Amino acid sequence: MKKEWNFNTRTVHAGEDPCPQTGALRVPIYQSSTFVFDSAEQGGRRFAGEEPGYIYTRLGNPTQTALEEKMANLEGTDSAIALGSGMAAVSSTVMGLLEAGDHIIASKTLYGCTFSLFSELLPKWNIEVSFVEMSDLNNIKAAIKDNTKVIYTETPSNPTMNLVDLAELSDIAGEDIITVVDNTFMSPCLQKPAEFGIDIIIHSATKFIGGHGDTIAGIICGPEDLLNSFRETTVKDFGGIIAPFDTFLLLRGLKTLSVRMERITKNAKKVAEFLSNHPAVDTVYYPGLKDHPQYELGEKQMKGPGGVMAFELKGGIEEGKKLLNSLDLCILAVSLGDVDTLIQHPASMTHYVVPEEDRRSAGITDGLIRLSVGIEDVNDIIDDLEQGLNKIK
Repeated sequence: MKKEWNFNTRTVHAGEDPCPQTGALRVPIYQSSTFVFDSAEQGGRRFAGEEPGYIYTRLGNPTQTALEEKMANLEGTDSAIALGSGMAAVSSTVMGLLEAGDHIIASKTLYGCTFSLFSELLPKWNIEVSFVEMSDLNNIKAAIKDNTKVIYTETPSNPTMNLVDLAELSDIAGEDIITVVDNTFMSPCLQKPAEFGIDIIIHSATKFIGGHGDTIAGIICGPEDLLNSFRETTVKDFGGIIAPFDTFLLLRGLKTLSVRMERITKNAKKVAEFLSNHPAVDTVYYPGLKDHPQYELGEKQMKGPGGVMAFELKGGIEEGKKLLNSLDLCILAVSLGDVDTLIQHPASMTHYVVPEEDRRSAGITDGLIRLSVGIEDVNDIIDDLEQGLNKIK
């Protein structure tokens, strides 16, 4: 593949070559749990790491390799690992980087299961966690200790859409602290954390990478030495692997990533403007609106504001329930990044596991609604939201 190809072209072609045996244009689905050795000696060499090659699909698979090469290319990193879920990517990363006695600084606002992992499980392994509001970089500086090994954040944050200055975050971390950024909301199409010096990038590939709501997967992108250490420990031993067919679905989804993100972002901008002008809506949280407090930062580090937003209704949660139960086109379901428009209530759904005090501290109020805009005709999306909002005025 030509290195000079542009991003949109690389979403189609990176990591994929016609099959040399058959000439098949598409990467085959290698639906095999194990791989045959030519000899006992070869098997020994592969297990010893002296010879490249496949052993067992928990350790790697040719279909998976194609996806990993594509994702590393798109994120601009040395390497990538595909896993069975976004949380497998998160847990394999943090447990691969941390050990008892270490300290991690994490964003106060995180996906609910990530928050649960950090607040409930990491302390059981004697790993210290500090949650800070990272939109103010001074909070990060103040939280650093002698045993701080990792800084972990989402930008934009789920679901409050707060941004973190990636270049400044990298400078604060320096060479001694590893930075990890969940790039799920943006995808490499709209934001490349590695360009700002971030060490490791994580995706819930279930979302925009796959894009069609038909698979669960996760991706880790980063330096080859670090990711190889994950492969040999947490990935291998925790076993959160991705199935070959799911890998194929992600390869297929990535081919339309740029087209989908362009349409979704265009739609989302119009939906956000509509919501911000509706009398039933109190506040809209979307980095594409000029009244977002970090609009300028978004313009600097993102190629577009993406398709996810959150909003508060003036009537609070009871009016929010009326809206959610009144919609026809917008689908009441968790997840995001699909071709469908999805809407949900974080406090009682995706962030239910987060204690109420922590939710409120992170800005996740009981009246907050999260909306992931799809590729439908934007007029139909707006019409559906309008008829629902008009019922609660």
